[in-house]
Amino acid sequence: MLLFLGLLLLAATVAFTALAIAGNLSGGPGYTVSVLDHHIATLGPLAIFCAGLALALICCLALAVMAGGAARRRHPRGGPTTSGRFPGPVV
Repeated sequence: MLLFLGLLLLAATVAFTALAIAGNLSGGPGYTVSVLDHHIATLGPLAIFCAGLALALICCLALAVMAGGAARRRHPRGGPTTSGRFPGPVV
């Protein structure tokens, strides 16, 4: 059930993104992107939208990596410890 819900949400997101990109293909005014008073680029609305998508994906990837690292820290895989012995039950 959750897999179906996730796929439905993914399909809706892809459809919305495709419609948003198709609606912005006409161009428009260029916006100057500057950081610390240095001109980096001049971007149109579609390029700014796609840059926002890329930054959102990078943020989601970072959150997934952090969640995976936290889960691994809480539940480490079996293997030798620093003393070279395999962890076992405490008797």
